Amino acid sequence: MTEVRTNLQTTTSSLQFKDATMDDLPTIVAIYNSTIASRLVTADTEPISIEDRKVWFDEHHEKRPLWMIYDGATCVGWASFQDFYGRKAYEGTAEISIYLAENCRGKGYGKHILGYCIQQAPTLQIHTLLGYIFAHNEPSLQLFKKAGFEQWALLPNIALMDDQFYSLSILGKKII
Repeated sequence: MTEVRTNLQTTTSSLQFKDATMDDLPTIVAIYNSTIASRLVTADTEPISIEDRKVWFDEHHEKRPLWMIYDGATCVGWASFQDFYGRKAYEGTAEISIYLAENCRGKGYGKHILGYCIQQAPTLQIHTLLGYIFAHNEPSLQLFKKAGFEQWALLPNIALMDDQFYSLSILGKKII
């Protein structure tokens, strides 16, 4: 992958990664909300509001970025890193989340985005990445497994949505 870095933007292949700003929050929320109905990606069962996401947005910083991802002028989605657990010894472990715009799913963007995030992890002082993925979300499980993630845990039937239980897989990858 070719990389060019400026102040707030990185370009990888044809994708550009830009630090999210508060102006991006409506787009972030819209993309997130577009995944709720499928019961495949998130345990939220009702749309969230911009206000609901402000604290989460503010938790991102230089070592736990939130990136908007563009292919030319088209926003294809966003990616974020979040702390795994609020203890000092876990500082090098982060959860990664990737959300794609509805019209950009299934087109190979996830592979490039996940690859870039893995590549950037050491610069963020991350040695271990985690992905929390519903066990029935085969496309995401396959994406992460192809990138070298392994299933480290399965939490059976812990999410209840529409009177049906769902299991959560925790996938992990050691970076360094």
